[in-house]
Amino acid sequence: MEERNLTIADIAQELGVSKTTVSRAISGKGRIGEGTRNRVLQYIEAHNYSPNVMAKGLAQKKTYNLGMTLPGDYNIEELPFFQKCMLGISRAALEAGYDILISMVTADSMTQLERAVKNRKVDGVILTRTLTDDAPMRYLQENGVPFVAIGSTQDGQAVQIDNDHESACRELTEILLNRDIRRMALIGGSESYVVTKNRLQGFMNAFEKRTDWDGERSVFLNVSDSRMVENILQELLTKQVECVVCMDDFLCGCVLNTLQQKRIAVPEQIQVVSFYDSSILANRIPAVTSIRFDVEELGRKACELLLRILDGEEAERRTLLGYEVCMRASTK
Repeated sequence: MEERNLTIADIAQELGVSKTTVSRAISGKGRIGEGTRNRVLQYIEAHNYSPNVMAKGLAQKKTYNLGMTLPGDYNIEELPFFQKCMLGISRAALEAGYDILISMVTADSMTQLERAVKNRKVDGVILTRTLTDDAPMRYLQENGVPFVAIGSTQDGQAVQIDNDHESACRELTEILLNRDIRRMALIGGSESYVVTKNRLQGFMNAFEKRTDWDGERSVFLNVSDSRMVENILQELLTKQVECVVCMDDFLCGCVLNTLQQKRIAVPEQIQVVSFYDSSILANRIPAVTSIRFDVEELGRKACELLLRILDGEEAERRTLLGYEVCMRASTK
C-alpha cells in the first residue's frame, strides 16, 4: 500500500474496524473506545496519514470553507483595503486548515452569498463592510449562519470588529483645531456606509470640546466622483477655506489632483488631510497627513474571531483596534 494513497477505507481494512470508527477517531467525536481510538491514531501517525479536507469535513459535518463578502460597488481606489484585509483573513484561515470562498454583495443583490449558504458551501462568513441598512447581515442571521462583521453595526447581537475610526478622526481634527485653523471643510462618501457615520461623528466630537472655536465649518457627504469634488473645491476656494479634510484616500486623491490642476500649492495655500492612509497616497508630494490602520491585522483578527465561534467558543461582541495619526507635510 502506497502511503500517498492511504484512505479511511485503507486504515479501516488494515485495523479490522469500520470506516465510521476511523472517522470518529479522526474527528474526536462520536462513541468509540479509548483503546480503539488510540490504535487508529497511532497507525495514522506511523503512516503519516493526513485526511483530505473533504473526508475530514464529512466526518465533522464541516466544509472547511469560510465565506468572505466583497462589496460589488467598490471603486478601484478601495482595492488596497480589501486586498490587505483578504491577506489577513487568508493567512489566518490557512493556519487553521480553511479555504476562502468569495461572494460579491451589494445592498440590493447577494445572489452569490445566498447560493453559498443554500448549498452549504461555507461554515461561516466574514462581512468586509457594514451598511446602515444591512441586508447581507440580516440574511445570515435569519439563516443561522455564523458570521463576523468587519466594521461597526448597531446590532448588539452581531460579532463585529473595527478600527476605532471615531476616536482617530476626533484626535486628528483636534490637532488641526489646536493649530488655529479657522475655516475647515470635510468631504465624505456615502452615508449608507457605517464607517462614514463613524468618521463624521469623530470629526464633530472634536468641535464639541472646543466651545471657544468660532470659525467656519462645512460638511459635504455622499461625494462619489472627481467632478463633485471639483465643484465643492470651487466653492471652498471662494470661501478661502484653510484646510480640507477628506474621509478617505480616494476623495483625498481627487482633492489633490484638482488643486494641482488649479496650481494651488499644498500646504502653503490650503492644507489637506485624509482620514485614511493607504498606498494610493504613499507617493504624493507633499506627503499627506492621515490616519494609519493595520488592515491586514483587522482581517486576521476577524478570521480568528469567526474560527473561535465555529469551535463553539465565546467571542467578544465588539472589538476595536488601534490607529496611528501621521502628521506630514500636507499640513503646516
